[in-house]
Amino acid sequence: MNTTAIVFEKPGSVGVRRLPLTSPAPADVVVETLLSGISTGTEKLLFEGTMPSFPGMGYPLVPGYEAVARIIEAGPRSGHRTGDLVFVPGASCFEGVAGLFGASADRLVLPGLRAVPVPGLDAEDGVLLALAATAHHALMRAACPVDIVIGHGVLGRLIARIALALGQEAPQVLETRATRLSGANGYDVLSPDADGVRRGCGCIIDASGDQAALDPAIARLGRNGRLVLAGFYGSHVGFAFPAAFMREITVILAAEFRPEDTRAVLDLAASGRLSLKGLVTHRAAPAEADRAYRTAFADPDCLKMVIDWRKPS
Repeated sequence: MNTTAIVFEKPGSVGVRRLPLTSPAPADVVVETLLSGISTGTEKLLFEGTMPSFPGMGYPLVPGYEAVARIIEAGPRSGHRTGDLVFVPGASCFEGVAGLFGASADRLVLPGLRAVPVPGLDAEDGVLLALAATAHHALMRAACPVDIVIGHGVLGRLIARIALALGQEAPQVLETRATRLSGANGYDVLSPDADGVRRGCGCIIDASGDQAALDPAIARLGRNGRLVLAGFYGSHVGFAFPAAFMREITVILAAEFRPEDTRAVLDLAASGRLSLKGLVTHRAAPAEADRAYRTAFADPDCLKMVIDWRKPS
């Protein structure tokens, strides 16, 4: 069994090629991918070659951990049925390439335990499940209402939307790029130097992944304030110590989301309290992968790019 996959041959090089797949086990499912998303955090680092080394990482590799797919074969111990729509948070099923992430292919084999049913969501909404679960995880790590979210990309928007869905007061969202100052839904988006930006905050979540945003964020915290790092910052993170010391702040890292975050997001969406609409702005066919990845990483008008595996390649 073979698949058509997007491959990072080396940093800066994106291609599409046929790859052999591993044979499914009784607890596995085989899926046909409908849509896969492009991450402008983790995958950008992989594309640039600046991702810190993890076990199983190397080039060539199949990127991606945001796919929605239809099950076409369900092993007897997989816990799924043929025809189910599922979210795929990555797959390691390829021969000859690294599969640390591995969801950007038209056919995948993965353990049934990793395939997450997405009842009630369409494919485009389902692609956002990992980001929404990451946003929920950041809010749970904060363990208090968030006053400011830094960055009005998809992650920042989802943090603000989920905070509202959880009944919190609307946070302010700070954004430096003029093209991203619009699109708020129940909260305000401000330039960091605008009048009225909150100070003495109890909690700020950085969703920008920009280390330059950290010192200004600390300056806006009150005593014993919390700074939650929800982005991915490469190999080193630093900030000026005196301001953090005087405020006696707590720095919290929000890493990979947990199954309980995924369940919470699905429950919020099913109840109608959380909308995932309006966040996918760009779409491309697999054959357009090189252009699609470069657009996703460089174009500020691109909030979320998805590869549509239903389009002719």
